[in-house]
Amino acid sequence: MQIFNAGDYIHAVERKVTSENISKVLYPSDSVETGKELRLIQEYFLVACAVRDIVRRFLREHSSFDDFSRSVAIQLNDTHPALTVAELMRYLVDEQSLHWERAWSITRATLGYTNHTLLSESLEKWPVPLLERVLPRHMQIIFEINCRHLAEVAARWPGDVQRLRRTSIIEEEETKQVNMANLSIIGSHSTNGVSELHSELIRKDLVPYFFQLWPERFNNKTNGVTQRRWLLLANPSLARLLNETIGDGWITRLDELRALEAHAGDAGFREKFMAAKRANKVRLARIVLETADTVVDPDSLFDIQAKRIHEYKRQLLNVMHIVHEYLRLAEDGREPPFARTYIFAGKAAPGYWQAKQIIKLINSVAQVVNNDPRVRDLLKVVFVPDYRVTLAERIIPAADLSEQISTAGKEASGTGNMKFSMNGAATIGTPDGANIEIVREAGEENNYIFGLTAGLIHEMQSGGSYQPRAIYNDDQEIRRILDALAAGVFSPQEPQLFAWLSRALLEHGDPYFHLADLRSYLDTQDRAATDYAQRALWARKAILNVARIGWFSSDRTIREYADGIWDLRAVP
Repeated sequence: MQIFNAGDYIHAVERKVTSENISKVLYPSDSVETGKELRLIQEYFLVACAVRDIVRRFLREHSSFDDFSRSVAIQLNDTHPALTVAELMRYLVDEQSLHWERAWSITRATLGYTNHTLLSESLEKWPVPLLERVLPRHMQIIFEINCRHLAEVAARWPGDVQRLRRTSIIEEEETKQVNMANLSIIGSHSTNGVSELHSELIRKDLVPYFFQLWPERFNNKTNGVTQRRWLLLANPSLARLLNETIGDGWITRLDELRALEAHAGDAGFREKFMAAKRANKVRLARIVLETADTVVDPDSLFDIQAKRIHEYKRQLLNVMHIVHEYLRLAEDGREPPFARTYIFAGKAAPGYWQAKQIIKLINSVAQVVNNDPRVRDLLKVVFVPDYRVTLAERIIPAADLSEQISTAGKEASGTGNMKFSMNGAATIGTPDGANIEIVREAGEENNYIFGLTAGLIHEMQSGGSYQPRAIYNDDQEIRRILDALAAGVFSPQEPQLFAWLSRALLEHGDPYFHLADLRSYLDTQDRAATDYAQRALWARKAILNVARIGWFSSDRTIREYADGIWDLRAVP
């Protein structure tokens, strides 16, 4: 107050403003140094508060740390809380005066690590100088952990420099980096992926040397979603129909939805099921009109891709199919068998230029398609703004076709794919993440799988055999799509606006294999359109996707974590 009363108002509130920066914006862009430092501080703030709270509650009932790992389980959700390894060690060694070996045994027995991504840019690495400045004691502890770990590796595989390099926490680049994934694996007793394919790729491709060192620590826990939110709450019209038809046991035991299979052939039930779907489409159509100022037809096929905007999730592949359909209609006069509405939703990271350009592309395509009199409302394209959970609860129940089209081997699991299937959407997707398990459960005949496998993509990448320009030259329809984007058909005021896309695909190697999968995608979309025109067939597919979704309840997932990682027993 003295500073304020002296007239130095800015200085008076400076410390308050500075301290509040930590919670002003979650995960600021790390493209600049100040953003990177703030992001690190935020992660440490989360870790320090969580560890302090856990220990405080533990010490209420315990006088020593002998039972700590039997009473406490901490699961590292990807690399963002990886500093827990160093923070728990710091607390036990510095504040509780435990010997290093005992503290390390407790830390490792307490922590488990769930990996959520195979993308190298998403596995955090922090510059050593930054950590030394912001968290000097933690950096000392990390160096000590790494020193002891490398000694263990060297003892088992003498002279294997490559193995030492790949399993070291410290990456010896021009600027030394701390590999947080390696810290998480070394500092925990369990490492799991979140789908069968993802867990296999972790063992085989991401960290094979760690798997050889500790094979018993690696396991899979396929993701799940809660039916209480994503069906009972989000889709009341379908939930009521389920309760009337098979009872409400599915609310706590999702596998009871299997009883629906007996009704898939019942014409009366199919009509009720599709009526519930239409009610959800009417509800979403109102939201689209309010938020995107676009009228859409609830009787059209709702083809929906709602997820984070990222190149590997391939919203661009979806857009190229829309361009293909538009050109067939507008230039060739070839009408689709029914009206179709393409709905996108999602957000891009603040500093992700390409993702933001894809959002711009979707809106530009929508502007042209929705205002072309030749289209006559047979095609509509919508980008619904401000994607969030409450909006997802309205979008997902309205989907007829769920777009899960990531480059095979890039999507760890996905949970949107489960939510859409749970609400009676057929999946059009690649053999990636949990798509594989969803289709295995629900039946390939009830979904639409296309494209290269992760193994084939890996072979093409490592062998350098992928030639996207050859695909462009050989396929006239694909060539027309790319030429339309490059020529400014969807950006007449700025003809070069999307020219970068052609360069990325044809000159820069198409790293996410859009063109490699595009022909298969176009053909599979045609097959889905043919099936949708047969109402009884489509209703049966939708019903069976709901009936066979029981495995993907988060109840099952949590039971697996409790049994396999946390050693917990359910309360009777």
